[in-house]
Formats: sequence, C-alpha cells, structure tokens
Amino acid sequence: MSVLPILKWPDPRLAETCSPITQITPEIERLAADMLETMYAAPGRGLAGPQVGAMQRIFVMDTGWKEGKPDPIVCLNPMLQEVSEERATNSEGCLSIPGVAADISRPAQVQMVWTGLNGGRYVQSFEGFAAACVQHELDHLDGVVTFDHLGADERNALIAEYHAQ
Repeated sequence: MSVLPILKWPDPRLAETCSPITQITPEIERLAADMLETMYAAPGRGLAGPQVGAMQRIFVMDTGWKEGKPDPIVCLNPMLQEVSEERATNSEGCLSIPGVAADISRPAQVQMVWTGLNGGRYVQSFEGFAAACVQHELDHLDGVVTFDHLGADERNALIAEYHAQ
C-alpha cells in the first residue's frame, strides 16, 4: 500500500464524471487499499477516486476512526436509493480544497447501494455526518465539488480564501 497524491482544486479532473467499474481486479483492490491509506494519512474521513486521479466510481470512507471507532468501507459504483425530505446543514471540508469549509445543506438521511470488493451488493442507511460524507463523496464521482453547492457570493468569498492560503 502507498499514500497517493491528492489532487487539489481547480484540477480539471475534479470536474469530470467517473466511469463505472466493470470488473473487480487486483488493480481495483490495490487502488482501494491505497485510497484508505491516503485518507487516513491526510487525515480525512472520505476519499473519492477522482481525488487521486482514478476516474472510476469508487470511494472509501470511515466516519468513526477519529473517535476510535474505525469502520472503513469501500464503495464501488455507489448510488443513492432513497433520500429523506428532511435536510441538515453541516460544515464540510474537502481534502481537495484544504483549509476551506462550507456550510452545505443536504438530505439528512440517505440509503445507498454499492458493490463491495468481494463482489457483494450492499445496502445501508446513513444519517447525520455519515449521510453528509456519503453525499460529498458521491458528488466527487459526478464532478461536483463543495464550491458547486454555494451561491455566487459565498462561492467567490471561499475561493478567495482558498487562494489566499
């Protein structure tokens, strides 16, 4: 395993839609392991394929490890199956936009379906921070970054803050 370089915004790959994974190969397994190692080293709670230049529908996340409750998951070809009408606003950071956080409103609960590295199909409901994390990583697979959720004034202010670092 190795720590991969994380692409920084405005790298154009972060605005691309990723391709589905058609086969679980040793390369995909190695990518998943490297992505987990990279996420923990960053240190983050989620990391999507395009953030490390892998333009495939894969993300890893572990929303509990910083609290001593590690629960890593690898999601291949993830899709939301259900979203709640209730919304929640969370301060979201991004490993590709370091040093900047934005308040983003998203569905408070989601149900996601994905394929695991073992080829199995998984369905799980997420709420709270985990729901926000799932949606944030799914956004990356569709070429959407945090800035894309903001109004023009807030977006411009945060971009200026990002460039001032």
